[in-house]
Amino acid sequence: MKVTINNRVLEASQGETVLTVAARAGISIPTLCHMEGLAPTGACRICVVEEIGSGNLIPSCSQPAYDGMEIKTHSPKALNARKTIVELLLANHPDDCLYCIRNGCCTLQDYSEELGVRQRKFKGDRSTYDLDVSSPSIVRDPDKCILCGKCVRVCEEIQGVSAIDFVGRGSETHIGCAFEEGLNVSSCVYCGQCIMVCPTGALAEKDETARVLTALRNPEITVVVQHAPAISVTIAEDFGIKPGTDIVEKMNGAMRRMGFDYIFPTSFGADLTVIEEANELVQRVTSGGPFPLFTSCSPGWVKFMEEFYPELMDNVSSCKSPQQMLGAVVKRIWTEDQKLDPKKVFHVSIMPCTAKKFECDRPGMRDGSIRDVDVVLTTREFDRMIKMFGIDLEQVDGEPADNPYGQRSSAGKIFGASGGVMEAAVRTAYQMITGKELPNLEIKTVRGFEGIKETEVKVGDLVLKAAVVSGLGNARKLLDSIIAGEKTYHFVEVMTCPGGCIAGGGQPFTSNPDVIRSRMMSLYSIDSAAEVRTAHSNESLKKLYKDHLEKPGSHIAHEMLHTTYVKREVLK
Repeated sequence: MKVTINNRVLEASQGETVLTVAARAGISIPTLCHMEGLAPTGACRICVVEEIGSGNLIPSCSQPAYDGMEIKTHSPKALNARKTIVELLLANHPDDCLYCIRNGCCTLQDYSEELGVRQRKFKGDRSTYDLDVSSPSIVRDPDKCILCGKCVRVCEEIQGVSAIDFVGRGSETHIGCAFEEGLNVSSCVYCGQCIMVCPTGALAEKDETARVLTALRNPEITVVVQHAPAISVTIAEDFGIKPGTDIVEKMNGAMRRMGFDYIFPTSFGADLTVIEEANELVQRVTSGGPFPLFTSCSPGWVKFMEEFYPELMDNVSSCKSPQQMLGAVVKRIWTEDQKLDPKKVFHVSIMPCTAKKFECDRPGMRDGSIRDVDVVLTTREFDRMIKMFGIDLEQVDGEPADNPYGQRSSAGKIFGASGGVMEAAVRTAYQMITGKELPNLEIKTVRGFEGIKETEVKVGDLVLKAAVVSGLGNARKLLDSIIAGEKTYHFVEVMTCPGGCIAGGGQPFTSNPDVIRSRMMSLYSIDSAAEVRTAHSNESLKKLYKDHLEKPGSHIAHEMLHTTYVKREVLK
């Protein structure tokens, strides 16, 4: 059918909204509540357009197109309505843009600029709510909330957690947790996906940059930094570099300029996780279970299991995440080798994930009073630090990471994408079982953005049945099918965030699926071009086992690299 938008005749399919048709034609209509892939709510009304003929303003996000429809997206009437909506929102919004963590990347601020809002038109008493800083990962500032509902929807409809919801009625409506408690006692798993969709500063990661700066300024402290596999292919975006560009060596160079003493890639820790997790899988295969073995690299996923599926906690791998494994090795082995006091070593982890802030302070992630990882920074926090130091990433000379943990396989690098943990672990499990290398290292059936992916791999006499899940809403579906006996697997990888760490809650803000895809493809390009593509081929890792850990699954390896998780009583 034919639709006319801004005097352009466009093709539309049955059921398509005006917003979708316009977007496909490159016509931008502002939205605050719209979420791609979810049913429209039409809550914010900033997407209104004028229907020629009737003269009515209609919400483009929820209005289906019809044959012969004629629309003006930026008529004076539509623009005036949008401007009034923004003015009303600002009337109940704090005047602290200069201090806000979202200054410069705030959708409300952008629309205010776009619509020419230059003065406060409406005045009156504002709503005031307490700041929620109870979470180890996320800060909630309800005063900055514009009630778009996107955080509620991503938490419930995509992640299946439902930690927050609309509370109250009328002018008293706000978003909060059950019983008006803090996030720390809610079902929140700290994934940070709510931060990614929030258009203002109502939700943000808990900023730890001040602690890192203090450590860098202290000459008596040795500051060690590790950076996650996904960071090097995402942080470039915030500096005007093409999305997906791998700038790992330039990032290392920037860290040197900032004063970090030692730099280790978390991909080394990922290789270590592969060895221990593959060994655990092999042990379960030879002893008959329990199956499936669930990966434990994603702390939001582990907390989700503790909250909602405690009866399956015995199936979760006892392996620590790559962050915590490398943290343990640095604080308990490397400090001894370097003759350093672990109390005077400050270990910083740069992660794409807000839940990692929660993970580093869990029981079992320390040696006595000494934490294996002292501080976790998100990609965004590290981005702000680079800018604070006045560093131009494009002009920085590249530098390698430090030994003995600077060498990593590309198997550890693909951990940043959904399916990467599975693919890396199967490469090594195959070698452990058969004594041979997997004929084709690329298991393409577990790659991509599908929420649930399944595969079968012939490993000797065993047909290994595996699944890969990203997004906790999809994980809930898979878990329910396993409990019901509808699905059986040997091995299941779950990543908390849809798409994996490349789209983690601490990454640079984007809603562009092409940007996320470029990040994933960059990781796989790194893998295909690498010389060392399996964790068990990492010579530095072999030396670590020979000198300190004996063998995979040994007593010392288990004490240092494995942990236990909360197993609550199942409520009947």
